[in-house]
Amino acid sequence: MEKEYFLSLDEGTSSTKAIVWDKNCNPLGIGQNNFSQIFPEPGLVEHDPEEIWKFQKKSMDDALSSAGIDYGSIISIGIANQRETTIIWDKNTGIPLYNAIVWQDRRTKKITDSLMDQKDMIKEKTGLICDPYFSASKIRWIIDNRLRNHRIEDLKFGTVDSWLLWKLTSGKIHATDYTNASRTMLFNIKTLDWDEEILELFHIPKGMLPDVYPSTHIYGYTDASVTKNEIPISSISGDQNAAFFGQAVFSYGQAKNTYGTGSFLMANTGDKIKNINNLITTIGYSLDRNKTIYAIEGSVFIAGEVIQWLKNGLNFPDDNNEIEELAGNVKDNGGLYFVPAFTGLGAPYWEPAARGLIIGITRGTTPSHIARSALESIAYQSNDIIECIRSQGGIQITDLRVDGGASVNNFLMQFQSDISNVNVRRAPIKETTSLGTCYLSGITMNEWTQNEVEKMWKEEKIFHPRLQDDKRKELYGSWKKAVERSMHWTA
Repeated sequence: MEKEYFLSLDEGTSSTKAIVWDKNCNPLGIGQNNFSQIFPEPGLVEHDPEEIWKFQKKSMDDALSSAGIDYGSIISIGIANQRETTIIWDKNTGIPLYNAIVWQDRRTKKITDSLMDQKDMIKEKTGLICDPYFSASKIRWIIDNRLRNHRIEDLKFGTVDSWLLWKLTSGKIHATDYTNASRTMLFNIKTLDWDEEILELFHIPKGMLPDVYPSTHIYGYTDASVTKNEIPISSISGDQNAAFFGQAVFSYGQAKNTYGTGSFLMANTGDKIKNINNLITTIGYSLDRNKTIYAIEGSVFIAGEVIQWLKNGLNFPDDNNEIEELAGNVKDNGGLYFVPAFTGLGAPYWEPAARGLIIGITRGTTPSHIARSALESIAYQSNDIIECIRSQGGIQITDLRVDGGASVNNFLMQFQSDISNVNVRRAPIKETTSLGTCYLSGITMNEWTQNEVEKMWKEEKIFHPRLQDDKRKELYGSWKKAVERSMHWTA
């Protein structure tokens, strides 16, 4: 049987997804399944690793069924995944020893606070802020609090990509790629290896950690018991890095923003490591060990999830178009500002003790004002990152390539353009993470080159800024005042 299709796995924070792509990068079939969100206490977020795998496998089967093909037609499989989320399992049984601790989880703040005297060394080597967001402190917490009586040499750690790779290969391969490794706070982004000094700092044995390779690499082959045929697994990357590649952000100063559960803005800094206070230096992508491209990134913890909160928490309409229409029913926000710090604030504040607030309520406040201020909050948070990159990094972002679920919201995209004074360019394919995974897999399998990928990129719509400078400064100044009110609430 001729192999004609690529299968991209996109394991996100709230759902698993799989998409079948043809050699012209057209999506032919999709499978998507939501999985449980576990909240043991406020500020704590967990997932069941076995449930993630169960629904990822179902999404794969559903995607193939939707495309009308079987596994025998698949050239290779690529994996993109929610980053930083931490899983530890027994290497002998393959059984997870605790729930996955999700990137949003803040329980390890005491661990990272105790290491603040080492924060400069950590930033210098890993490019990351010493924060509970990343995997290192989560690993330490699980070992100390749940695995005291477990043999340390039997433990395997992985971000979600490593867990899926382990399951796809029936426990034969324990590996990850540079982009995911660079989000653990244990990986030296200069030497491209696990850092012995930081491992010792967190008391984490190197034997727990996966082998690390470039994103374009044949990691191994699926077990026939899983996919009926042995299929090469030809790319792995963090979900935001896959979107970075899918948006063809290949030149210095280009930037993309993905609006998912959170919002993740990345600007290309080429082969140079560039440090900006309160933002992250990370590996954008790596096609081989001698071609590593770095990026400045800002992570917003709550973006599209604020829309979900409106629906679930305040019984707003289930239809996203209705929320957009609701926001458009008023000429402005009526002085209302919504800071969605449900699990603290990410970049550039890094304040775990912040909590959400809605401020500026008057007798005239309506549901339309709340909807509008919620959507505006997504753009304001992304603008905080853009302003940092401009003022501290000297990178004058004028264009922003956007993707993710909330990017279909025209009101939000126009407001992002207005408040950030950038041209917002929306791609016609919203599944840019999956598309980037397909591109990376195709490069590994010699189907196309990076230059050919760059020529494939297209835009569907451009949003140009329409706001006057004085009004922009007024609105943004009020946002900054609202953020200040939300800070240190649980400290």
